[in-house]
Amino acid sequence: MTILVTGSAGHLGEALVRTLQAGGEAVAGLDIVASPYSDHVGSLTERAFVKRCLKGVTTVYHAATLHKPLVATHSRQNFVDTNISGTLNLLEEAVAQGVARFVFTSTTSVFGDALVPPAGEPAAWITEDIAAIPKNIYGVTKAAAEDLCQLFHRRFGLPVIVLRTARFFPEADDSKAMRDSYADANVKANEFLFRRVDIEDAVSAHLLAAERAEALGFGRYIISATTPFQPEDMGLLRQDAPAAVRRHLPHYEDIYSKHGWRMFPAIDRVYVNARARSALGWRPVYDFARVVSDLAAGEPLGSPLTRQVGIKGYHVEDFAEGPYPVE
Repeated sequence: MTILVTGSAGHLGEALVRTLQAGGEAVAGLDIVASPYSDHVGSLTERAFVKRCLKGVTTVYHAATLHKPLVATHSRQNFVDTNISGTLNLLEEAVAQGVARFVFTSTTSVFGDALVPPAGEPAAWITEDIAAIPKNIYGVTKAAAEDLCQLFHRRFGLPVIVLRTARFFPEADDSKAMRDSYADANVKANEFLFRRVDIEDAVSAHLLAAERAEALGFGRYIISATTPFQPEDMGLLRQDAPAAVRRHLPHYEDIYSKHGWRMFPAIDRVYVNARARSALGWRPVYDFARVVSDLAAGEPLGSPLTRQVGIKGYHVEDFAEGPYPVE
């Protein structure tokens, strides 16, 4: 196999394997969980296992991670072991075995406390120039893994692209207040304005990142749906989000009302994907305008790939606050 996808039992990993297989690529999946898309089952913390899995591999898509919903159920050491030590093992073996390109799936969660401006301030316009201020162990370990990627490019010349992905999971929102206030599809539709990406678009970004890795050398890019907003919208967006949306899509409320949906009263940040579109040639298909158009036509939310991958869940049990607790 010439392509290795880590985290192949997860949402993005499975989506990558499905897409690469459909394109006729020689791809193997790796995960600690057995699945139809996991050829190698084991832990990234085991260096010998990682070494075996990288034999003959030229491209690595590193999507395996402990996620934010696991913060309350896994120790900080678990996060360090998987997200930092596991990434280090992959990078060291990638260099040792002559891997040509490495794509690391990071997260917009690395921005952490930089995402929420003080009360009374405009919404935050989040680009790659905003300094990361992680607020939990998930964000800390992903930011550290990003820095390891940069180190291995600088020290060994390994072409590495870091993709800070917005939300793409189909599971229910991690906020009980949000779940109690809005229909699930309503929440996700709203998020396409500022903090969500369809999994099909996330996959296309990863494939383009691999294609461009050797030319770019190293780069960090935000992967989120293209927002309709501009910096001059940020003040109104924080105060009156429905009015800000009407500036760009004046008909959305009629379509929403037919489904009993509502816009959030305020939005506090917007992820900006301009750099990824420019550097990678990425052209995401699913944005808020597409969501509204599909809703009007009676089409389901998101891509067919999103529905094929489906809901996986993060825990086998429910908790007092809902499907998963977060710190």
